[in-house]
Amino acid sequence: MVGAVQDYGRVGESNGGLETNGYESRAAKVKQAPRRGGEEEESVWYEEEIDDDLKLCYALNSVLHRGASKYQEIALIDTKHFGKALIIDGKMQSAEADEFIYHESLIHPPLLFHPNPKTVFIMGGGEGSAAREVLRHSTVQRVVMCDIDEEVVDFCRAHLSANRAAFASDRLRLVIDDARAELEKSSEKFDVIVGDLADPVEGGPCYQLYTKGFYDRVVKPKLSDGRGVFVTQAGPAGVLTHREVFSSIYNTLRHVFKYVKAYTAHVPSFADTWGWVMASDHPFLLTAQQIDERIRERVDGELVYLSGESLISSTTLNKSVYKSLLKETHVYTEDDARFIHGHGRARRA
Repeated sequence: MVGAVQDYGRVGESNGGLETNGYESRAAKVKQAPRRGGEEEESVWYEEEIDDDLKLCYALNSVLHRGASKYQEIALIDTKHFGKALIIDGKMQSAEADEFIYHESLIHPPLLFHPNPKTVFIMGGGEGSAAREVLRHSTVQRVVMCDIDEEVVDFCRAHLSANRAAFASDRLRLVIDDARAELEKSSEKFDVIVGDLADPVEGGPCYQLYTKGFYDRVVKPKLSDGRGVFVTQAGPAGVLTHREVFSSIYNTLRHVFKYVKAYTAHVPSFADTWGWVMASDHPFLLTAQQIDERIRERVDGELVYLSGESLISSTTLNKSVYKSLLKETHVYTEDDARFIHGHGRARRA
């Protein structure tokens, strides 16, 4: 999932901040806000379609960049409420005001539960924020980040100052490729594998990376024996949205790994609760105190969002979602996939 957008330059700005390039896309719909008397307000809005009858609107200072890579439609917007935000295929990927919630939740739980993580493989994560958080762990010696979209990676590497140190780290190996193909041909095993992927949208470039076959035949064999941990972002996890893909991803991983742990956090810029799922053949047994000890021993700097208590509490789901996950029977396959409402541009994983 493409992430943090702090300190982007004002790229491709024209027409008072609304860059067109002759390119029209759902990736960044903007609207003039009408005044009560019918006159146009000066502010503009980014509009994200959540469902056929539901949209979210974010007031904008400007649209900094719009374009399309081979795989995805891309927009960089400057919102009044959440700061700069990156949009992929019409979906909010992250905003500078709260991206730390998503990335701390994605990265630190699997690395903290592993007894001594030295090697990490990141699927996706082209903006560098996932790698940034991984590299804060003193035990980590090698990180492979594999993203299919070179244009997104190059843009973020050039303009995202918060992640420049991560991109420049000699512990990071950046690969532009299909993550499945890269894992399949790798002779290396990893202590932690991270799925920092875009949401599964129909026609998008990565929905195959949420399937049982991929988890069973590709991910699991590439984890270090016994204690390896896999984690993936798993989409909206709210009372009304968790059955889109979250419950299915959870149930699918239960068919592959002995121990599966779902956890959630509210991400304000997503206007929903978000979900992640960890999986391993080794149980997740740490207490809050033990997690805090590992944070102090391993992590460079202070975490803004996660603590031992908040991590443990994030695994306690509300009754509605918890019961729904237990009853879920759908297993995610390429022939029987679930999708987030939206659109994509390519079917290659």
